[in-house]
Amino acid sequence: MLFQDVRYALRSLWYSKGFAITAILCLGFGIGLNSTIFSIVDGVLLKPFPYNDPDRIVVPAMHNRPLDISEGSFSYLDYRDLKAAATSYATVAGVTYRSLTISDGGEPERFQGGLVSWDLFSMLGVAPILGQPFGPAHDQPGGGGVALISHALWKTRYQSAPSVIGRQILVNAKPVVILGVMPEGFEFPENQKLWIPIAPVVSNDARNNRSLLLFARLKPGVSVAQAATETDAIMTRIAAEHPDTSENWGAHVNLLREEFIPADVSLVIWLMMGAATIVLFIACSNVANLQLARASTRRREISVRAALGAGRRRIVTQLLTESVVLSLLCLPLGLIIAQVGTKMIASAMPPDDVPYYIHWEVDARSVLFTIAVAVGTAVLFGLFPALQSSRGDLHGDLKEGTRGNSARRSLLRSGLVITQVALALISLVGAMLFVRSFTNLDSYEVGFDPKPLMSMRFYMPGEPYLAADAKAQRVQDIVQRVEQLPGAVAAFASNLVPLQSGGGGGNIVVDGVPSEKGHEPGISFTGVTPHFLKALGVPLTRGRDFTDAEGWSRTPLAIINETMATQLWAGRDALGGRFRMTAGSDETNDWFTVIGVVKDIKQDGIDPDDKPFPAAYVPYPYQQTINTGLTIRVASGDPAAITAAVRREIRASDSNLPIFQVATLEELRRLGFWQFALFGWIFGTIGVVGLLLASVGVYGVLSYAVTQRTQEIGVRVALGATRGIVLKLIVAQGMLLAGIGVAIGLAGSAAAMPLAQSLLYNVSPFDPITFAAVSVFLLAVALVASVLPGLRATKVDPLVALRRV
Repeated sequence: MLFQDVRYALRSLWYSKGFAITAILCLGFGIGLNSTIFSIVDGVLLKPFPYNDPDRIVVPAMHNRPLDISEGSFSYLDYRDLKAAATSYATVAGVTYRSLTISDGGEPERFQGGLVSWDLFSMLGVAPILGQPFGPAHDQPGGGGVALISHALWKTRYQSAPSVIGRQILVNAKPVVILGVMPEGFEFPENQKLWIPIAPVVSNDARNNRSLLLFARLKPGVSVAQAATETDAIMTRIAAEHPDTSENWGAHVNLLREEFIPADVSLVIWLMMGAATIVLFIACSNVANLQLARASTRRREISVRAALGAGRRRIVTQLLTESVVLSLLCLPLGLIIAQVGTKMIASAMPPDDVPYYIHWEVDARSVLFTIAVAVGTAVLFGLFPALQSSRGDLHGDLKEGTRGNSARRSLLRSGLVITQVALALISLVGAMLFVRSFTNLDSYEVGFDPKPLMSMRFYMPGEPYLAADAKAQRVQDIVQRVEQLPGAVAAFASNLVPLQSGGGGGNIVVDGVPSEKGHEPGISFTGVTPHFLKALGVPLTRGRDFTDAEGWSRTPLAIINETMATQLWAGRDALGGRFRMTAGSDETNDWFTVIGVVKDIKQDGIDPDDKPFPAAYVPYPYQQTINTGLTIRVASGDPAAITAAVRREIRASDSNLPIFQVATLEELRRLGFWQFALFGWIFGTIGVVGLLLASVGVYGVLSYAVTQRTQEIGVRVALGATRGIVLKLIVAQGMLLAGIGVAIGLAGSAAAMPLAQSLLYNVSPFDPITFAAVSVFLLAVALVASVLPGLRATKVDPLVALRRV
């Protein structure tokens, strides 16, 4: 019986090629979009992390309410004390990020690395695939001398040679032995390629040096709430014992998934899934309308089958079989769209900004989901038409042939079109809001023109740079070499690369301005070489720049931004004012004299929530850093064209310095809001597909209505109705449906858009311009979709139409 139904369904679709192709295209795009977004949902939100019993792993975090810190890190001493005192955890392990440079005879190469406690990987249940893991003896003050490398590093730098185990290399100019190779794809906690033991490096750090991210495994039977209560009690006790460094610090505990997948990421992915589902509903409505229209032409066939003894259940089963077969025929198109869509989305994401545990693909789970969606949509778009088609007047249908036109069917088709328009409007409003957020960010003012600027970083580790001014001397040589290159206007070096990150910070005392101890104002504190302002093209608003002699020496002078001048010298002129870092800050306690004030510039990546922050720029020798950025202004053309020449000059100065993070500042600017560009592109695509499908729906219903009303239109023309009146009649019908759909869609958008408020920049979820523009645009599209069948109606020959009465 099933085989017979399937064969009949295929034959029926073959004789209705126009219907079949249209339905396959509509459903294929709807299913393909859903499969694409499901692959993301599954890869990011549903699949368990690849660790042993990941639901029992938690992430303790520090908080300090007076300092407005909600997700702070631990110091090494805090970690050591918590691990010794806590009874809720089977293991507490720590990790902190580090730049690690490998030198082993080849090109020196810098990697994102991690300092880890010896038991971190065993707690995760992940072991090296080659070699052995760290042991307790490695993770002791004075220990170390070993490293674990990632599979990717092993493959690219060492050609997957097993002999790498036991090989001695230089990491940050210190000899270490490669102990093991971690599994393929493992780069915990984000994109680390190299790990060394933590204690030999940070065990002497002060308690207020908080840079460790902790991971802990709960003991059997211990809840997250119990662990959080105990952890906070321990850290509160530590704060009481060490008030100078730990006052007001407490702790709480997050689940691993909450730590790795922030709430805003989850929200936007579920919004994508919702938008894709809307498109699928629109596609289903289209096919349901096609089915209803097709059913009207098959009423005689169905009536004949009923007359020959087929019951209503048998007829519904046959029609549903046709719907399922049609959906399964959509699968290849849907899977192709999903495959292309997932690759396009993945390629639009900068790899260094996406943690290794976030990835997606069209795998077996996605294929099964796609099949389930296809079958589910078959029932969704096929059930009502099947029930409608199987319910009828046998005698009347046999007598009328194919001319019957049920008012109930017409009402259902109209309802489906209204639903399509409403859903399309909701989808388009969401897409427009995200697109506007992106365009607003694209015009975000960063305080300077990034287009003529090139940047890169170099790393100065090891014995040659331990002397007091060794790093400053190397940096001076490099900057002066670069500034002599043809096409280079100016260059500066600093731990800061604008729009990327860097610099330092701390609390300060302003001369003559009283402040409560422990509550001194905080500032960004950055060492820069001479020509900093010239290279960025930022003019002074008051005062003067550093001289070359001042910029290359520890001369206690500072240039500050307008925010610092306004906030810390309120009502007074900041020029000539003095400030110093408070005791305990890791920069300097010299008194700095303000010699210049500049406009605020964007130092870190573009964050819509960032507020202007006080910033001071001082001579580079005050902040000599191993990791130093170089920013170059070029006279004209593509700033990236100077990259090779700059590399040569750095190599000429010291061939052992690794060079990394090479990018123009325009690239960095765009990377600062790539998420919004991606959101805009995804939601925009979904919105356009929804619009096209809704337009097809409006056109299809009106076109079918013209066919069904041919006799009526012929009578009207015969009685004197002009073409304009006929056109107006058809268009009015379409615009009425579209207008009702738009009204419902506006109400739905007003209810749904606030969900996305946290993901929008400088645009309200109730933005009247967006709501109005989308409504007008959708009505205009509906008008076009209505005019086309309306024009066909004006060409009805009344004589031909009246012969059919």
